[in-house]
Amino acid sequence: MIIVILNASEESYIDMKKLIILSFIGLLAACSHEKPEMVTDPVEYVSTLTGTLSHHAFSTGNTYPAIALPWGMNFWTPVTGKMGDGWAYRYDQNMIRGLKQTHQPSPWINDYGQFAIMPVRDASAVDENSRASWFSHKSETARPYYYQVYLADHDINAEITPTERAAAFTFTYPESETSGVVIDAFDQGSYIKVVPERNAIVGYTTKNSGGVPDNFKNWFVLQFDKPFESWRLYDGPASPVEGVSELEGDRIIASVSFKTSRGEKVGIKAASSFISLEQAWTNFKEVEGSTL
Repeated sequence: MIIVILNASEESYIDMKKLIILSFIGLLAACSHEKPEMVTDPVEYVSTLTGTLSHHAFSTGNTYPAIALPWGMNFWTPVTGKMGDGWAYRYDQNMIRGLKQTHQPSPWINDYGQFAIMPVRDASAVDENSRASWFSHKSETARPYYYQVYLADHDINAEITPTERAAAFTFTYPESETSGVVIDAFDQGSYIKVVPERNAIVGYTTKNSGGVPDNFKNWFVLQFDKPFESWRLYDGPASPVEGVSELEGDRIIASVSFKTSRGEKVGIKAASSFISLEQAWTNFKEVEGSTL
């Protein structure tokens, strides 16, 4: 604060000095009532983005922003890399291609039993390049128990919270006649079935990097809190198959579509099992009734 006094008397100078002192006292009193929020839970100090500025040639940790409970059966992560890339998320990238269920211990060992979902403004954008969206770390929150990101190209806010064998998602959509979600079961053999009477998608993925039994499958279930208006299955991202509600092949992708109003929230609950589809539904009970 700078005060310039021109042609002032000694008395007015003293009065101004008192005014300045009183102003500072008032400011200090106001600040004394604003107590900083105390952080008591150690998990609040954790950013899962630490160590993600890594690639094949140079590592700062070789980690990914896992959304998970300790010793969870599966984790979730945003994906910036192409399908099968061991470095699924890189801090220096700016496009998200999907939100992936993962069992990846490291980029060198890579992943197994993975599949991805992606909220989109246009449900016809199914391949990993067309469905990808620009994002900024300034609109991203990464904690072990919660992940949030704003997908700018779709104008969608995505949120995830985990359980031991499942997860709950909330997608906040713009106004769109063609909003939806893309489910990518990846290659090496996969299967998807649309169950409209349950607002559900079920299926399995066999995607792996070796070291799995011959009958390996990761069964998954996804249940929406909003009915589907339409859906389409793909035998590969460029090969739609019309008029079917289930499909098996090398790489099966599904897209479900519905209308949304601006700010409308659509909830999805997801669970999986290496045993069977029935066990996946049993594991699904972890998130029944959960909310973000």
